[in-house]
Amino acid sequence: MNVHFTVNGEEREAAVQGPESLLFVLRERLGLLGAKDACEQGECGSCTVIVDGDLVCSCLVMAADAEGTEVLTVEGLATEDELHPVQQAFVEHGAVQCGFCTPGFVVATAHLLEHQPAPTEPEIREALSGNICRCTGYGALLRAVQSMGGASP
Repeated sequence: MNVHFTVNGEEREAAVQGPESLLFVLRERLGLLGAKDACEQGECGSCTVIVDGDLVCSCLVMAADAEGTEVLTVEGLATEDELHPVQQAFVEHGAVQCGFCTPGFVVATAHLLEHQPAPTEPEIREALSGNICRCTGYGALLRAVQSMGGASP
């Protein structure tokens, strides 16, 4: 079957076979490699995308269920000429280490700031709690988000 949906503002069509996940289709059929394939159980957040305004783990969404939806991936945040402000803040505050979890954190942060422009530290921690990083220790991530309007500790 073919799925028709909007990905990063562009109408797209992708072939879907059986129980393929949205993550698989984004990566393997559409070549959008930002969302990472790690746990495949919705536990790590490395595959985080926004579907119809909701933050989701794309490994848990059946691709067939994406019919008619709007999907935003990390690739859709930046322009050709400049990084998204969240990406820039992550770079400036050293919140990027190996990069594997970074796209999920960036998407989750952009979603948070869209809905809560000045989150408190507990709100930031809650919003990012679905994303796991083994490299940064989270301090740099918190500082990056706080630099964008989040309240200091």
